[in-house]
Amino acid sequence: MAMVIAIKIVDALKQRVQQLAQTRQRSAHWIMREAIREYVEREEKREALRNDALQAWETYQANGRHLTQE
Repeated sequence: MAMVIAIKIVDALKQRVQQLAQTRQRSAHWIMREAIREYVEREEKREALRNDALQAWETYQANGRHLTQE
């Protein structure tokens, strides 16, 4: 379900978004939505990698092995 969320951005950034939207023949709304989606996906991947590294470190501390046979 989509919802409306208001954000405040400085005029300079708003103009940049509008310019990019015009160049890409998209709406400013689409540009901002895509930017948020890409940011969230990137940060989720970064968090997953961090969690994997922490888990590997905990496993290493527990058994001294840094590689599995998988």
